[in-house]
Amino acid sequence: MLRQQDVGHRIVVRRIVGIREGRPLFSDALGELVELTETHLTLATTQGRLRVPVTEVHRAKRVPPTRRPTASAVIELELASDEAWPAAVRDRLGDWLLRSAAGWSGRANSALPVGDPDRPLPAALDAVERWYADQGQPAMVNTPLPLAAPVGAELDARGWGSRPPVLVQTVALAALPPAASAPAGSPPVELAAAPSDDWLAIAAGRKGGLPDAARHVLTAVDRVRFAHVYADGTLVAIGRGTVTGRGRWLGLSLIEVVPEARRRGLAGRVVRALVDWGVAEGATHAFLQVEQRNTAAVTLYRGLGFTTHHTYLTRVAPD
Repeated sequence: MLRQQDVGHRIVVRRIVGIREGRPLFSDALGELVELTETHLTLATTQGRLRVPVTEVHRAKRVPPTRRPTASAVIELELASDEAWPAAVRDRLGDWLLRSAAGWSGRANSALPVGDPDRPLPAALDAVERWYADQGQPAMVNTPLPLAAPVGAELDARGWGSRPPVLVQTVALAALPPAASAPAGSPPVELAAAPSDDWLAIAAGRKGGLPDAARHVLTAVDRVRFAHVYADGTLVAIGRGTVTGRGRWLGLSLIEVVPEARRRGLAGRVVRALVDWGVAEGATHAFLQVEQRNTAAVTLYRGLGFTTHHTYLTRVAPD
């Protein structure tokens, strides 16, 4: 049967749809799992969303994606993502990237092992461990899968741990569904070239503080916009958009709605405003990163047309 780790992945479900002459009748459904609860699961299929009660599920399992991205496509997207989330301290190990931002976020504080490290793999990982020791922080390596599978195997042998899987999801901007009309009286989404103090306060609450290195990560991008939604003078929703990867990729991050303003469609409107800006900037595709276990966010983005391009694990050196 399925687990929460399967949310965001392609699955096949054989369900019981009736009984004939005392025998169950089955029907198969194929799609992306967008929700899994104790009572039901929901798939996004080519015919639309399908909600299946758990009591009707005869068998369900994850299946391979229809087409795996090429190594060059994974590298292109990972580099565009790195450009959109720039660490304050950076170095290189051959083609590999070494990144540090005072411990703020895994992406900005992990090595990115894409390309050739210009030395044997064990020696490369020894160098990664030394570099992070010099920074005074634990070594971490971001392993895009399946591209960095050999790196992951070596880290397994060294006893490294792993943070929860992250889905790197993409969509062609031309394929996004039309924006729904905002309800009458809805507050507008305002885009600014710099974040307000209120914006930074919400981001700090989500990420556990906001050191100076974090401000560099957020703002040190040539083309960036910060979405603000105010209701009665209070900031209730935020988002961040960047255009990187030679102008092709719109990166979405920190889409957040304060608890008292949720379930009003604000997150979708923030995404749409940033998409409109990205299109005006010439971007053709969008990407975002979301933890696989964050089923609410996965469901939101799936409804907007995002699908999983690849996944990654942030690997952490043992104490």
